[in-house]
Amino acid sequence: MRGGGGQPQDLYAELRTARLLRRPAIRTAAAELLAGVRSPAEARAREALAATDPDFPGPLWNARLYTPDGAFLASPDAYWPDEGVALEIDSAEYHYTRDAWQATLRRRLRLESHGILVISATPSMIRDTPHEVTRALRTLLTLAATRPTPPTATARGHQQLEFPLGH
Repeated sequence: MRGGGGQPQDLYAELRTARLLRRPAIRTAAAELLAGVRSPAEARAREALAATDPDFPGPLWNARLYTPDGAFLASPDAYWPDEGVALEIDSAEYHYTRDAWQATLRRRLRLESHGILVISATPSMIRDTPHEVTRALRTLLTLAATRPTPPTATARGHQQLEFPLGH
């Protein structure tokens, strides 16, 4: 990954060769990267979903979504493609200015206009009340499974890798 041009699996190989995966913090960070997680808030969300409900279906993290005509739509933090449900983690730090807040709302409108159901949560909600976030997601996933019109957006070119358990 030196020079910024590599892929997550390349970084994993470098870390493995350097024997750095023996360090728990590095191993955890590498697992998150391979899963598609790109921020500490997303890592906490991933952990919270797994901890509050081990049977919770895993989403795609940071999937790039496209409209049927191939135009880029959005890249939600977490996305369940079969149900068309997205989780957006919106922190005040990045979404507090008027322009940033409006951009967040426009992105949500674009997602919803393509049939994607969106839940917004802050990093502190995920940290402090993960059961509420999980319950809301579970409700939307259940509702989405029974709706007659599926979302029109598709995740393209998205690959999430499983973290190899052995080194």
